[in-house]
Amino acid sequence: MTPPDEAIDVHRAEKPTLNSIARAAGVSRQTVSNVLNDPSRVAEPTRALVQEEIRRVGYRPSAAARQLRTRRSRLLGFRMRASGDGINGSIHDRLLHALTARAHARGYSILVFAADDDAAEIAAYQELRDTNALDGFLLTGTNHGDLRSDWLRERAVPFVAFGRPWGREDAETSTAHDWIDIDGGAGTDEAVRILAREGASRIGCIGWPTGSGAGDDRHDGFARACRELGLPSDLVERVEDSFENGAEAASRLLRRDIDALICVSDSLALGALAQMRSEDRPDLMARLVGFDDTPVARAVGISSVDQPIEEAAHRMVDLLVHRIEHPDSPPPQDPVELLRPAVRRRTPANTY
Repeated sequence: MTPPDEAIDVHRAEKPTLNSIARAAGVSRQTVSNVLNDPSRVAEPTRALVQEEIRRVGYRPSAAARQLRTRRSRLLGFRMRASGDGINGSIHDRLLHALTARAHARGYSILVFAADDDAAEIAAYQELRDTNALDGFLLTGTNHGDLRSDWLRERAVPFVAFGRPWGREDAETSTAHDWIDIDGGAGTDEAVRILAREGASRIGCIGWPTGSGAGDDRHDGFARACRELGLPSDLVERVEDSFENGAEAASRLLRRDIDALICVSDSLALGALAQMRSEDRPDLMARLVGFDDTPVARAVGISSVDQPIEEAAHRMVDLLVHRIEHPDSPPPQDPVELLRPAVRRRTPANTY
């Protein structure tokens, strides 16, 4: 046992500082500060050297001191939506995780808040803005005539949306505000072409009610591909998103002699799969495609359109951080961008 007079006094251990890190890395104190606060200003070899020393000594900058110095909280706001049926909610969870990881890598944190609708979300913006609690916002679920983006833009609050400014004729190129989105229409277009190559000639589609930006985009991709391939494009049911509605819509389409089916969500696709099983249609089960490539869809073997969520999240955070830290300079990336998804082809178990 260590005698009392030889005991280690942990409080005497030298706490790492910018100066001690600079000495160990052989750089100036300002260089260390730049690595922490504006890493783009430091050459990659030097940045890597300083970051390794920071990790080695376990340095953690004082959040309070940084906030006083920069007048920034280094917090980004994000509204957490209800998960609905728990199937498609996994996409929202996946996005939040990717946003959080990327924000952390850029020296920011995500502040999550709840709101029942867009009006409540705007009220939360006002409250958080009044207390200077946040530097910017990450929006999801953009819609026609979205009041949230108008509110933020009018007050010059930095934000980036996951979703296009729906309702505009130039939605795919509009620079009304910064946005990153995934080309859902390209995903359903590709799904139609895959099924057609496999011999399908009467492909059905279960979509969401007209007026949903993302839902209309996915339906339009389906219809466009069908027209270009000379296939009927009217084998369509539009329903609210749920397992039960997917099953009921599939039942109606089965009576119209479809030989393949595309759904704009995995919730709808799982309902359709259950209906196909109940009607003993293994041929259709093998030609069923959902959207979002959720863990549930993968578990039961449903083909699905996989969205590059992690890439979208990284681009959103990088763009927002640039707008916060360099408000007067153009971003290094396109402030509006469509990312392309991919179809993951599978065959459900027990189809034959």
